[in-house]
Amino acid sequence: MTTAWPSLRGTLTEMRPLADLTWLRVGGPADALVQPADVEDLSAFLAALDPAVPVFPMGVGSNLIVRDGGVRGAVIRLGRGFNGISVEGSRVRAGAAALDAHVARKAAEAGRDLTFLRTIPGTVGGAVRMNAGCYGTYVADTLVEVTAILRDGTPAVILASGLGLAYRSSRIPDGAVIVEAVFEAPTGDPAALAARMEEQLRKRDATQPTKDRTAGSTFRNPAGFSSTGLADDTHELKAWKLIDDAGMRGARRGGAVMNPMHANFLTNAGGATAAELELLGEDVRKAVYDHAGVRLEWEIMRVGEPA
Repeated sequence: MTTAWPSLRGTLTEMRPLADLTWLRVGGPADALVQPADVEDLSAFLAALDPAVPVFPMGVGSNLIVRDGGVRGAVIRLGRGFNGISVEGSRVRAGAAALDAHVARKAAEAGRDLTFLRTIPGTVGGAVRMNAGCYGTYVADTLVEVTAILRDGTPAVILASGLGLAYRSSRIPDGAVIVEAVFEAPTGDPAALAARMEEQLRKRDATQPTKDRTAGSTFRNPAGFSSTGLADDTHELKAWKLIDDAGMRGARRGGAVMNPMHANFLTNAGGATAAELELLGEDVRKAVYDHAGVRLEWEIMRVGEPA
C-alpha cells in the first residue's frame, strides 16, 4: 500500500522482510517496519499516522507465523528504549520489549518471584497480550497494570482487570501498543528462586525441542469433556496427546514438520514456507477432530496475507 509515513526519530524501513525477525524464519515484508526511539516518538508517530492504516505490534516473533505475502500497514517493533526493568518494593516494572527471561532473573535477584516467566519465550508485551503462563501461574495472576499507546497516539494506563485476560488471550484495544507492564511479585529467597529457574530450564530442555526452529506451543490445550459430553474446564486435555493419538507426531508438509520430540511444536525443518507451516497445522486440526471430536485452537498467532 502507498502511505505517506509520519516522521520518526527512530527507524522506519519500507517493505522490510520479516522472516529473519521470527523464530520460524518465514514471512513476507511489512509495508513499513517502525522502530520508535522512545514512548514519545511512538506516540507522535501513531497520532500522525492515517487512521486507516493498520498497526501490528510485534515482539521478537517467538509465537508468530507471518504469512508469505507479508503484512499490510505499520509493524511496530520496540527496542532498547522500551526494555528497562526495575524493582520497586514488591512491584516489578518492565518495558514491553524486555525479555520474559530477563524479567524473571532480575526479579529473582531482588527476592521477587516471577519465576514462571523464565522459560516463556518472547517479550513482556507479548506475554501480556497472550496472558502467557507456565507451571500453573499466568500473567493474570501477577499483573497490576499496563501502559499502552492507543491507536490515536494517546497514552493510557489500563488496569489488569480491564484487559479481559483469559486462557492465552486478552482484549487489548485494536491498534494499541503496550509499552510497559507492572507486576506484583511475591517474596522469595534469591538463591531458591535461582535454583528453581535452573530446574525449570533443565526440564524444558529435556522435553522440548529448544534447538529447533519452532514458535513454542502450536495449539492451546482444550478444555476436557465430562461424561455427559459437555465442556469441563477442570479436566484439561493436552494438545500434544491429542495430536499424538491422531497419528500426527512427525507429520510433514514440505519443510514443515510436527516435531518428533514434542508433537505440539510446529517446526521449520528446513526451507519451509509460511503456507506449508499453516497448512500442516490445519492438517493436524482436521486429524484431531476426525479422531477425537476436539477442535484444536491455534496458540501461534498468524498474521498477514498469503503469497
